[in-house]
Amino acid sequence: MIKVGDWKECHRNGITYTIKKEEAMRYSGFTCMLSLILALCGPYALMQAGEAAQSGRYNVLFIISDDLNTNLATYGHQLVKSPNVDRVARWGLRFERAYCQFPLCNPSRASFLTGMRPDRTRVYDNSVHFRENIPECVTLPEFFRRKGYFTARVGKIFHYGVPTQIGTSGLDDPQSWDLVVNPRGRDKDEEAKIFSLIPGQFGGTLSWLAADGTDEEQTDGIGATEAIKLLEKHQNERFFLAVGFYRPHTPYVAPRKYFDLYPLDKIIVPSIPPGYFDTIPKLAVTLKKEEAAMDENLKKQAIQAYYAAITFMDAQLGRVLDAVERLHLRNNTIIVMTSDHGYHMHEHGLWQKRTLFEESTRVPLLIAVPGTKHAGKSTRAIVEMVDLYPTLAELCGFQPPANLDGTSLVSILNNPDLPGKQVAITQVTRTVQKQIVFGYTVRTARWRYTEWDDGNQGKELYDHEADPQEMRNLANDPQYAQVMVELSKLLPKRNK
Repeated sequence: MIKVGDWKECHRNGITYTIKKEEAMRYSGFTCMLSLILALCGPYALMQAGEAAQSGRYNVLFIISDDLNTNLATYGHQLVKSPNVDRVARWGLRFERAYCQFPLCNPSRASFLTGMRPDRTRVYDNSVHFRENIPECVTLPEFFRRKGYFTARVGKIFHYGVPTQIGTSGLDDPQSWDLVVNPRGRDKDEEAKIFSLIPGQFGGTLSWLAADGTDEEQTDGIGATEAIKLLEKHQNERFFLAVGFYRPHTPYVAPRKYFDLYPLDKIIVPSIPPGYFDTIPKLAVTLKKEEAAMDENLKKQAIQAYYAAITFMDAQLGRVLDAVERLHLRNNTIIVMTSDHGYHMHEHGLWQKRTLFEESTRVPLLIAVPGTKHAGKSTRAIVEMVDLYPTLAELCGFQPPANLDGTSLVSILNNPDLPGKQVAITQVTRTVQKQIVFGYTVRTARWRYTEWDDGNQGKELYDHEADPQEMRNLANDPQYAQVMVELSKLLPKRNK
């Protein structure tokens, strides 16, 4: 295992770069100039001892947007402008029914980056590092590093708090990377300007800012610039480059021009009928008192800001994609565009994440493989984020590790009409009388069924054929009792 102490951390123009200390010290008069750092990071120089380089079939460009839901043009949203996410969709296959395993940043990322479900990583909150529980696991980027790939991270891939840990490595996994870049922009430095429902709180609270300045001054703008430099430097090598955009995670910060794209009179706030919360279990409701007190205009402002942050992020994605095209990397690079989980914008009367509804569990997922015959198409196959690890390994010509929980999606990439999995499973936690209880949900082609604390704290059943918005809970209707019995068999039980 590579320890943090084995790494050399350097700072230049407000950006943190990290490389292995032993490599840096080989050069007399070592400086922290980026050009020298990159010169040290060839795909063979930093390989782990005893592992021969293996030439994989493709490069991997793995892009994650933090807290991004499917409010995107390519997924049919009529207002949000996301031309560059759309571009990835035109290059590859769009997955209509992809689901995360835990709708919270750290548990979700720990899951799909290790290929293990949350009950194996035992990461259920934003404070635990997965290696505390599974120290010997080989992560997705580490797998490629061991195969001789140059692996690099720009921005948030493994978890760290936003905005508190912007500019740091947070809960990163050093042994996964040859090089890491931690951008920090004026969005972090100008937090005093940000509006928040709870003054002084930003990361877990609805908060936003129509910022002054240029895209390139924002953290994501800086991250895009650094990602482009890495593509240019390593275009003739096998690489696994992970680019983690911070937006649209709160605070929703974007240059003012992106807010102007979404006039408040065009924003529609999803509504709920009177008494709606009485029809679902208490643990299904995550509404904070500050959110409940918002008037209609403030709700529109929050939605406007979220949309603006999406379009700003999309513009930075576009800069990276432009570099991919300019460098002629499309013919040898797999591109994955996704998020860590979904997100509520007042659907079900709720905001943000950590629910087991469709809006929170469903993620955008686009995979563009060179030479695909299905570019621009979509699939309704049910898939899970935990499937990404074995998929990328197989696509690049490698045997995936045997201990992964996911299933390769290569067959679906070759034939989008395949049905995929029978079910997708997502879980979340709640605190009840100072005790942690679990909620699990199963999504099939027709149904979503949810149990809180093995059903002791409530159940939910939704028929997606008749109710795709999941607004009518059928769990108390006797005619669906047998349906629930069968679906319940598919869920893990904690109170055996």
